[in-house]
Amino acid sequence: MDYITVLTHIDRLKSSIGVIGKGEQSARLRGIQAQIIEFMIQVVGPKSSFVRMAENAGGISEYYASILNSSLDSLRSHIEAGLLDEISPTRRAQLDVVSDFLEQAQLLLGAKGVHPAAPIVLIGASLEEFLRTWIDEADISLGQRKPSIDSYTQVLLAENLISKQDAKDITAWAGLRNQAAHGEWEEVSNKQRAYLMLEGVNLFMRKYSNPK
Repeated sequence: MDYITVLTHIDRLKSSIGVIGKGEQSARLRGIQAQIIEFMIQVVGPKSSFVRMAENAGGISEYYASILNSSLDSLRSHIEAGLLDEISPTRRAQLDVVSDFLEQAQLLLGAKGVHPAAPIVLIGASLEEFLRTWIDEADISLGQRKPSIDSYTQVLLAENLISKQDAKDITAWAGLRNQAAHGEWEEVSNKQRAYLMLEGVNLFMRKYSNPK
C-alpha cells in the first residue's frame, strides 16, 4: 500500500471504533480488532510491535477501544516520521553484496565459453544469502532445522512472509543450483534456463528487498 492509502485506512478504522454503540461494543470491537490486525500485518508484517499491541487489546469497552485507537495512532506516527520503509545499515550492506553477486552472474552468462553451471551456482548462492540474511534481520529461529535454502523457505512460508508460489519458485531454483553444483551438466547446459533463473531471482529479491 502507498502512504496515502495506509493513512486513509487508519482514519477509516478509527472512525469505525468511534461509532460503536454501548450495547454492541464487545462484539463489534472484536470484529474491528480483527480488521486492524489484518491491516497492520499487511503494512508492517506479523512480527511488528504495532500488531502485538492491537492483539493484546481487550477488557472493558472504553479501555478496549482506547488501546485499539492508540495502536493506530502509533502506527500513524511511525509512518509520518518516514520510518515505514526503513532498512537497517547492516541489511542494506547485505543486499548490496547479494546484488553484486547477481551482477557477476549476469556477466558470466554473457561471456563466451562459460558453462551455464557457473552462473547458476552463483545465482543460487546469492538467493541463499538473501534468504539467510532476511531471517537474521527478522530474528526468526530455524528451530531444529539445519541452515539451507529449503529450511529458510519453510520458515519464511510458515511466518507468512512469502507465498506458496514463492516457495515453489525457490524450490525449483534450488534444484537447478544443486544440479549445477553436483556436476549434472546435461541438466544445466541450457543457457536460457539460467537466464530465467536469474530473472526470477532478481524479481523475487526486488519484491522482498525490504521485508517487514
